[in-house]
Amino acid sequence: MTLIDRTMAQPHPAQLIVMLALSPTISLGIAPFAYSLVLPDMRDALGWSYSAAGFMNTVNAAGYLGGALVAASLVRRFGLFRVVQAGTLACVASLLLCALSGNFALLGLARLLAGLGAAVSFVAGGALAATLAQTEPQRSSFLLSLFYAGPGLGILLSGLLAPLLLGLLGPGSWRAVWLALALVAGALTLPLLLRPIAAQAALTPGKPARFAAGPVAIYLIAYFLFGAGYIAYMTFMIAYVRDAGGGALAQSGFWCLIGAGAFASPWVWRRLIARGRSGITTAIILGVNALGAALPLLSPSPWMLAVSAAVFGVAFFAVVTTTTAFVRFNYPPEAWPSAIAAMTIVFGVGQTIGPIATGAITDAMGSLDTTLNVSAAALALGAALAAFQRPVG
Repeated sequence: MTLIDRTMAQPHPAQLIVMLALSPTISLGIAPFAYSLVLPDMRDALGWSYSAAGFMNTVNAAGYLGGALVAASLVRRFGLFRVVQAGTLACVASLLLCALSGNFALLGLARLLAGLGAAVSFVAGGALAATLAQTEPQRSSFLLSLFYAGPGLGILLSGLLAPLLLGLLGPGSWRAVWLALALVAGALTLPLLLRPIAAQAALTPGKPARFAAGPVAIYLIAYFLFGAGYIAYMTFMIAYVRDAGGGALAQSGFWCLIGAGAFASPWVWRRLIARGRSGITTAIILGVNALGAALPLLSPSPWMLAVSAAVFGVAFFAVVTTTTAFVRFNYPPEAWPSAIAAMTIVFGVGQTIGPIATGAITDAMGSLDTTLNVSAAALALGAALAAFQRPVG
């Protein structure tokens, strides 16, 4: 893979990666997680059970899994940046679909499309960000981290917009919120459409590097547990805050703390991520993630919920960053799309199982505390397993 087509004038790599980060801002920040903010109003208006609510995130995760399965093939055929563009546009379209109707099947289709777009844009965007970061080896970990600041910005934007708009417009206004989010996401997509990144985005024809799962099996299991554990927290915590007496401002503040933490995580963890050749880095950050998920079990007080959101936020997307760094440290560039896709697949399987399983458990037990228990336990086990992963080769 040629790293950069130097015959074309390009801005500084940091500027390109910041622009590229607009894709995960939409596909990994707004499109998947805004659902948690709108969910309480949708449940009330549409009469959903927790299982039905969890099913929507399971459908989203199934789309994510499907996208991860085809992402490497799409990259080889169309190139990294075109796949980023297409996946991002699919996520914007999914937001518009959510605003159209309360039909369960149509909403499920929208969530499926959001997952599909998020996965292909993430695999392609992560590989392209790693490619761009390699142009400055001394700052490569920091440059790569800039890409993963995008989801935090998306969570922050949706946290500022959705709860306050719901509070202003009143019960049953969930469609207007989806429409507003679609307009914001559409505006953020424009730079990606107007300023292509001139990189050689396809693998060398006929010479894709092989990715073997065996040497990283324990790491893949840990990443699966992360996918199952984090999504349970992100799906139901707004409902938990509301059940604890938190109004629109409390819900917005809680979500914004998660987003602010995720946005800050590249600067918090960059020195540790720069040493992420083994699984120890992932284990440390995943352990912090588990702590954040467990804190509300000690007390549902506003202060404890705020600390939980901040701790969880600063760690949860940093775990994703560590996996891309792990791939970059341990595999040649030709293997990055396939390796990142493999990581994304196991993550997607965890995301698929997590929401529907915890939703059913919550319906059976009648308490969202169960969701937090399952989430924290899965994350803690994932951290323990990741610690055993050694450098590859």
